[in-house]
Amino acid sequence: MKHLAILLLTLVTAARAADSKPKAETFLDPSKAGKDYLDQGEYKNDWGGIQIIALGEGNFRMVTYRGGLPGDGWDQEFKTETPGKRDGSKIVFAGENNYRAELLNGKITIHTADGGPYTMEKTERKSPTLGAKPPAGAVVLFDGTNADAWADGHLDERHLLPAGCKSKQSFNNFTAHFEFLLPFKPLGRGQDRGNSGVYLQDRYEVQVLDSFGLKGENNECGGIYSQAKPSVNMCFPPLTWQTYDIDFVAAKFDETGKKTKNAAVTVKHNGVTIHDRLELKGPTPGGKKEDAAGGPLQLQGHGNPVFYRNIWVVAR
Repeated sequence: MKHLAILLLTLVTAARAADSKPKAETFLDPSKAGKDYLDQGEYKNDWGGIQIIALGEGNFRMVTYRGGLPGDGWDQEFKTETPGKRDGSKIVFAGENNYRAELLNGKITIHTADGGPYTMEKTERKSPTLGAKPPAGAVVLFDGTNADAWADGHLDERHLLPAGCKSKQSFNNFTAHFEFLLPFKPLGRGQDRGNSGVYLQDRYEVQVLDSFGLKGENNECGGIYSQAKPSVNMCFPPLTWQTYDIDFVAAKFDETGKKTKNAAVTVKHNGVTIHDRLELKGPTPGGKKEDAAGGPLQLQGHGNPVFYRNIWVVAR
């Protein structure tokens, strides 16, 4: 009985701890996302750039890049990470060697062992292909008027296409344009931070995830899931419209059905090439088996509110 009582007490304590754990609240409207969201984002000066990532409950991470921001000047060598905490109206970051930075009113003020103050101002980048119009001969799969081109597709109240649908039309070789919006989930971690994916031919997944300020792995935004990480993490902050521009060449098979050449893909994320004619070894997890037939585009649903717009394809 004593052991049973201890077990029950342990279970009750664990349940109470779980109940007291903050929920990973999801924000879809920037005007309701709070002060942490407003401070999150990108900052730069002539020396380089900084990304501020909101982690919930007043906690932050600062990622500093020499030369500029990822895809915009960063030398891909110097990169540091510094934790931060909200202190009233400002956020304070403290690192090694007397490093200290304060973020207040859209400006970061930095002091180092070598001097200061140095300042960085907030900047907001937009993909150069945002709003790209479909060229002549393109198949327009979604323009905000209806979801008729998608199995299980529907419009939300903003005339956006939620994740969790497949194109009714199949494609072989093609160029495609997608625009997507990720939710703000400051307490979410890993794959719980706005998870979706664009499946090419329903076989090969280009990951969609809020990976702002992360390392850029194959299971993060822009990664070919389980196969290849992006050459640079081009993920913008959540609740910012982002783009994928994809050139896809299908795998080739002989008359017996044997594969003679791998599929290949070039991906531009927010206008920057992150995969250049990358050979795909085979389907990514969850993808259908390879064969000579084409396949649909899938906007993977994972229970997270990820939304798409302006999708078109040019078959080649």
